[in-house]
Amino acid sequence: MQQLVAPIALYPDSLVAQVLAASTFPEQVVEADRWVQAHPDLKGTDLGNAVDQQAWDPSVKALAAFPSVLGNMDKNLSWTSSLGDAYYNQQQEVMDAVQVMRRKAQEAGNLKSTPQQAVTEKDSAIDIEPVDPEVVYVPAYDPWVVYGYPVVAWPGWYPYPGIWFGGPYLSFGIGFGIGWYGGFGWGWGHWGFDWHNHYAVYDHGRYYSHSRTFYNRNFDRGGVRGGESFNRPGAGRGESFNRGGAGARPFEGDRQAARGYAAPHGESGVRSGAFSGYGHGGESRSFSSRGSASFGDGGFHGGGGGGGHGGGGGRR
Repeated sequence: MQQLVAPIALYPDSLVAQVLAASTFPEQVVEADRWVQAHPDLKGTDLGNAVDQQAWDPSVKALAAFPSVLGNMDKNLSWTSSLGDAYYNQQQEVMDAVQVMRRKAQEAGNLKSTPQQAVTEKDSAIDIEPVDPEVVYVPAYDPWVVYGYPVVAWPGWYPYPGIWFGGPYLSFGIGFGIGWYGGFGWGWGHWGFDWHNHYAVYDHGRYYSHSRTFYNRNFDRGGVRGGESFNRPGAGRGESFNRGGAGARPFEGDRQAARGYAAPHGESGVRSGAFSGYGHGGESRSFSSRGSASFGDGGFHGGGGGGGHGGGGGRR
């Protein structure tokens, strides 16, 4: 679990919430990254208006403001899908792991307040927020060395330009202006965490994912039923997310919410535009030519190669 959250644990709280939520929609992440790359001239409010028309989850829409983060999720799609799988089924453990990694980085002297971000502690939880509410700096770091002890790199991990830094500490480069997103219901100010109760916050309430990608996967694959042990023999070099027999509890056992009935306030319907055949046993074509992943038993299989794109829309 620590290996899964290491690449994002040191991001600002709201960005971590967006990434975790979006990771439950890996097919939309692929589509959104392709869309952002195809519209490099859209900036500010024009970008927001165009994104607002897309049928993506609010978390995926919000990540359009951070093209390097979105691109990293697309490029490292195996990691993204595994993160979404873990977050959907073991939300509390994922959030606990984020706090554990923040504590380790802090003890190693690599997580502290800077001109770009404020690091504070409340109720034994470490919060990270941008100093300037109009500009978000995404820290660049090597997730496998920054925590003061070696973390095994995710198999096939690609160091994505813009958010990868080869040193043993955080580096801050481009600041992404997000003030213009305030007028959209899915923008930066609508995301955060309730660390005490272990859930991401969207629009002043608990975020529930509408994704069908990971719900009850074990039952569908002929394994254990939802609510029993959540083991993924294919994840993390054969290791399972569940150590010690903890049960898979999508959104803390709220099956209605996990199936999408408890919609976040103000959220519109969501459809998948990238994988029209996914979830029906057949293969679906991906827009991505980068990264590698295997979704279930015959779902999406990405290719390799491809380059990165910069932080368009940001400012220094």
